[in-house]
Amino acid sequence: MSLSLIAFLVLVAAFAVGSFTKINAGLLATVAAFGVGTLLAGMSIKDVIGQFPAGLFFILVGATLLFAIVRINGTIDLLAYWAERLAGDRKILVPILMFLLTAALASAGAFTPAAIAIVAPVGLALGARFGISTLAMGLVIVQGANAGAFSPVNPFGVLGNKMLDGAGASDGSFRLYAYCFIFNAILAVIAYTLVQAIMKRRAAKADARHAGGGDSALKNDGGADAPEGSGVSGSGAAGTAVLTAPASVTAGTRTRPEKVAATPTRILTLAGIASLLVLTTVLGLDVGVASLIIAAVLICLDSSVQKPAVESMPWSAIILVTGIVTYVGMLEKMGALKELQEGIAGLGNSSLAALIASYVVAIVSAFASTTGTLGVISPVIEPIAMDPLLTPVGVVTAIAISSSVVDVSPMSTSGALLMASAQPKDERMFFRALLLWAIAMIGIVPLLVWFLFVHLGIG
Repeated sequence: MSLSLIAFLVLVAAFAVGSFTKINAGLLATVAAFGVGTLLAGMSIKDVIGQFPAGLFFILVGATLLFAIVRINGTIDLLAYWAERLAGDRKILVPILMFLLTAALASAGAFTPAAIAIVAPVGLALGARFGISTLAMGLVIVQGANAGAFSPVNPFGVLGNKMLDGAGASDGSFRLYAYCFIFNAILAVIAYTLVQAIMKRRAAKADARHAGGGDSALKNDGGADAPEGSGVSGSGAAGTAVLTAPASVTAGTRTRPEKVAATPTRILTLAGIASLLVLTTVLGLDVGVASLIIAAVLICLDSSVQKPAVESMPWSAIILVTGIVTYVGMLEKMGALKELQEGIAGLGNSSLAALIASYVVAIVSAFASTTGTLGVISPVIEPIAMDPLLTPVGVVTAIAISSSVVDVSPMSTSGALLMASAQPKDERMFFRALLLWAIAMIGIVPLLVWFLFVHLGIG
């Protein structure tokens, strides 16, 4: 067994342990980088430390700190209040506004799970007031986060642009963002329409059964309030879970939205988010540095947000991402990635290699960190994207969408956040429905995006 194969198996083991236990895979990968690097590859500790992604670390810390402040000082509540006022009694505007709000936060640099964590509790509760399925609203919010995830100032977008730079297509940054945005917007419409239609039909059947003297425990939402173990609770096939997982489909008596004041601090926070886009996209300032500057200014204006903001930062996710990328850097240093690239080149067909890579990242991302997965696959994708018969932006877009569209999986951070925002009584059904949707995404999306962006050459 070659050293490179052993090194890859160690990484797979770290992913596996991190997926099925509470141990952080990034922590394991960091320790493994020193073990494999020094004992097997003959590298010095200093060389291994040199693989730590300092730039990515500052991006993660800066972005998550900034948007922790956005949440804590009530700016997100102000945005939600404006959204509800704008929607009025127009139900269809609610999912659109929640999609745009999540997409805007992600586009402005919020780490995707952070954007979902900010919007999901507000969005699901708001959807329930309008009689919208929680599953439908949850899927819309995740797609909104994915739509903005490949903005040049988002950690996902930074990794995507790194692949574009390696393939000599640094000018394709905006196209990558636009294609991902449009695809996820279309997917959000499909998800919302499909789930709402299923729930409407299910509710009609439940009402008819109730009117005919059926199970009196059934509610208007087709089982969301049914006792566990009943025929509609989802104890049967997985397909039933899609029907019963959404809760709160009935529209109760709506109350007027609770007013949220546009305080000077909140207005300055919104100005800070806008300035982040200007500093990074127009002036070319590093995303992490710009985020830290704005966060520091906001903390100086209101020091009370510092402690809760720092404590609420997703340190586990930061350790995960930086640990995985450090290990990948060690693999590249020892020449293991070069062997993998040569193996893919041996397929003799870059288009086929792109399809296989799309499925690989979709499957791995469903159980692990999308950012970590992109960090691992990045050096492998670059030579594929450089094939003159393919478009670099098309190849990277296919990989980007395939890796992020499965984030709705309950085993991923984003899916877990949706479950945490759902009603406790709906957790089992929500879990099944999200898992079924993620499986459908794994089966359909990689082939679809490969056909559009790689085979047809859109990009």
